[in-house]
Amino acid sequence: MARRIAATVVALIALLLGIVAVPLGLITAAHDSHGFTDEAVSAATSLASVAEEKIADHAPGRALDNDISGLRHGGDQVAVYDQAGRWQAGTPVRPAGPAGAVGRALGRLTPVTYQSGNRLLVLAPVLTDEGNATVGVVALSRPTGPLEHRITVLWVLLAGVSAAGLLAAAVIAALLARWVSRPLSTLEAAAQRLGDGALDTRSPAGRGPSEVRRLAANFNTMAGRLEALVDGHQAMMADVSHQLRTPLAALRLRLDVLAQDCDEPVAVELAGAQEEIARLSRLVDGLLAVARAEKLVAEPVPIPVDAVIRDRTAAWRPAAEERHVALAAITPDPVRARLGEGQLEQILDNLLANALDAVPGGGSVRVSAASQGMSAQVVVADDGPGMTPQQQRAAFRRFSGSTPGGAGLGLAIVHRLVTSNGGSAVLSDTPGGGLTVTLQLPGVPRERSARRPAGVSS
Repeated sequence: MARRIAATVVALIALLLGIVAVPLGLITAAHDSHGFTDEAVSAATSLASVAEEKIADHAPGRALDNDISGLRHGGDQVAVYDQAGRWQAGTPVRPAGPAGAVGRALGRLTPVTYQSGNRLLVLAPVLTDEGNATVGVVALSRPTGPLEHRITVLWVLLAGVSAAGLLAAAVIAALLARWVSRPLSTLEAAAQRLGDGALDTRSPAGRGPSEVRRLAANFNTMAGRLEALVDGHQAMMADVSHQLRTPLAALRLRLDVLAQDCDEPVAVELAGAQEEIARLSRLVDGLLAVARAEKLVAEPVPIPVDAVIRDRTAAWRPAAEERHVALAAITPDPVRARLGEGQLEQILDNLLANALDAVPGGGSVRVSAASQGMSAQVVVADDGPGMTPQQQRAAFRRFSGSTPGGAGLGLAIVHRLVTSNGGSAVLSDTPGGGLTVTLQLPGVPRERSARRPAGVSS
């Protein structure tokens, strides 16, 4: 962002300098050119008034020669011609200019100028005292080198001033961008740490513009309230679950004692009560699992997804074989993702437990993984009864499970763990029948995944 701010300010200053400097240079150069031409015309006109005495009055022309000599010392070429076009004074050679220019000037009453190479030619008519007739013409050829030098110096000065202004603007823009962007970068890093689960993260609120300081203060307030809310929620869930476990355990023991010395109808009722207690115990355990998933304190680390899938499917294979369900892991290539330590194992355990509970004997469960650009995809597909569209939309909410006797927390735990790491979870129908859970997990950058950690087989 700092580079964008600096580039924007420098581009704006460069545009302003261009708008000001270029027209200023053009106007000044045009003014100098007009001044140069006016000076040459004035010198030629003054010389023409002196030449009138020599041509019309046949005076000796000593003053004319002195004026011509002064002009020639300045680099000018001067020639005076009478009405017949004959040379009278000045440079014997006719000054360079358009062919017939001197002859045409004999019929004019006002001076005329021509640009000829690197020289300016001025043809000033020599008029009579009455000013209504032409008796000759003065040709003054002045080099334009001094004018070109002044214009060049002008553009060099303007370019130097513009470059200095642009450099100063670049330095000021860099300092301004750094002043604005540094606290924003700090705030961004704090937000990233907060998103990764470090709820005690705070951002310095005393640097940068007032708007950024207020933003940092509001962020700190939000982070503090979020930390208090999550910690309070976690503490409440842990306390409630702990308080429920003790009476549930005592109640189960009392029912076990009662079941030892009772007749068959009572034993049946006690067995039903024990099943409800077992279900309530699972619900309490699930609530604790959800609370742990929502705490968001695990630091994301690179995880070998393919190795974890092989490990968890191997752990669940005995349970699958006991239920006559085929459990397969499909991981042909190494796949890596960024998750909290141990969270992928918990995700897979919940998904496999749900799948094995839903799939009847003779069915199958398939777990696969693949890299997709900057993410990793994990798919758990079964050919069980599946879910209706309504059940799929509600499956990630707590206590919405459709499995008889289930607590409805398994997919909620999966959803919390996946989304807390920046991933996504989607339910869909398996082709041919069943349920497919597709997880999109944050991947590991290519340079990180180039080297596999020691001890992980490919």
